Amino acid sequence: MSGIVLENLCKTYPNGFTSVKDVSLQIEDKEFVIFHGPHGCGKSTILRMIGGLEDITSGEIYLGELLLNDILPQNRRLAMAFQNYRLYGHFNVYDNIALGLRLRSLPRNTIDSRVRFAANFLGISKILDRKIKAISETEKQCVALGRALVCKPQVLLIDEEFSHQDRELHSRLMMDMLRINRELQITLLYVTNDYEEAMQYGDRTVLMKSGSITEIINHKKMSE
Repeated sequence: MSGIVLENLCKTYPNGFTSVKDVSLQIEDKEFVIFHGPHGCGKSTILRMIGGLEDITSGEIYLGELLLNDILPQNRRLAMAFQNYRLYGHFNVYDNIALGLRLRSLPRNTIDSRVRFAANFLGISKILDRKIKAISETEKQCVALGRALVCKPQVLLIDEEFSHQDRELHSRLMMDMLRINRELQITLLYVTNDYEEAMQYGDRTVLMKSGSITEIINHKKMSE
């Protein structure tokens, strides 16, 4: 099971600023949940704490029954898509997607199978041999998603900055996220400050303000 449970989650920085205030939330296995709120409301901080990129001041985070608090980011069964893609320009597309698997010393045939599956799923099979500097921004976004997918994460975390605020990239990202969630059955958490986008996609939208959850909107119930 790949549901996420947040219990009384708090984040206070050394300067005394509290970014996340006693947040509790249960995210179901295979659910697509969107966090929405103004800049600085704590939504991205929650994503980073789940991913292990931010220390937790207090509270607990569970993946299924596994407590994540003290587990290193690389040992968590999840993946996070970063704003700058973190692609290596001197590698081709195939090698960028395969890098994480090679660092884990997986068998070559396993790596090849996963890379080609992800590339086919995202429609970039024809550019696997191209250098990163020779592909479009849309293709770079797909490469970054592919690199996350080959790790076979139970949960995928994506921040709104991942698509650089470009509307065409945003539209492609939303379609890819929906397919990843629906077809690959991966639990997906997405952060955005775009209200219209937050209301249009996902199973539930978590509204935040000043570090706290103010409302949770269940889109499934609204459509019934």
